[in-house]
Amino acid sequence: MNTRWLFAASLVMLTSAGAAIADKDNNKGVGQACRGLPNHAILKAALDDAVSAEESGLNLHMWATLVNRDGVVCAVAFSGTHRGAQWPASRVISAQKANTANSLSLDSSSDSAGSGNPNGLALSTANLYSAVQPGGSLFGLQESNPVETSVAYGGNPGLNGTPQDPMVGSRIGGVNVFGGGLGLYSVGKTLVGGVGLSGDTSCADHNIAWRVRHNLGLDHIVGVGGVSGDSQRPDNIIYDIAANPKGGTGISAGGFGHPTCLNTDLNTAALPAGQP
Repeated sequence: MNTRWLFAASLVMLTSAGAAIADKDNNKGVGQACRGLPNHAILKAALDDAVSAEESGLNLHMWATLVNRDGVVCAVAFSGTHRGAQWPASRVISAQKANTANSLSLDSSSDSAGSGNPNGLALSTANLYSAVQPGGSLFGLQESNPVETSVAYGGNPGLNGTPQDPMVGSRIGGVNVFGGGLGLYSVGKTLVGGVGLSGDTSCADHNIAWRVRHNLGLDHIVGVGGVSGDSQRPDNIIYDIAANPKGGTGISAGGFGHPTCLNTDLNTAALPAGQP
């Protein structure tokens, strides 16, 4: 049987039950902050499907985090059947990536006078790698906005990755500057939060995050501004770093490039196009 069809059917069932689950989660302290965003069950289904579909990288299990527009953690999940099959560090890294993409992206909006951000800006964490290197346009960014360690490492670790993950309901902070974080865009090109993935190579993290966002239906990015040069994938990863004959990291032609990784798929246009 077609696994993509099964995923779509299961996602429909999970979405139809989403309001009830969200209300249950809200009673556990999330409040109204995460209304309209996918709950843990939906994120978990989208993550498992994305991990199985991605063939680059090391084919490892992953952590995923969703934050809302204010940076409040709304859901944390891991792929696979048990906690411990993933890199432990990747739980907090995924949250950093979600926070970074959300806090450095903009939706498409303007006021009656025409001011604001009519084109918006979708900026992935993968787009930041070269810009934060010495001499880059955003050098020093990675030292700003530190992680709130009491949120990242507090609570019962046995609940990590469950609907009661201790990070849920709190602001995590943090800036991460390699692949795996994307802004979440609802209908109308409205930025509603961010998703972060970690657990494999940074290139695979980006690809899996891209598939998760697509599975969640929060990729209404066509026409949003970006640095990739692809109007249907404005925040896609860019591989334009030339080799440095003296060793070390080369120079990105456009200033927003990302290094290649083990088993990198250089065909970035193979990822699903965004929605209008």
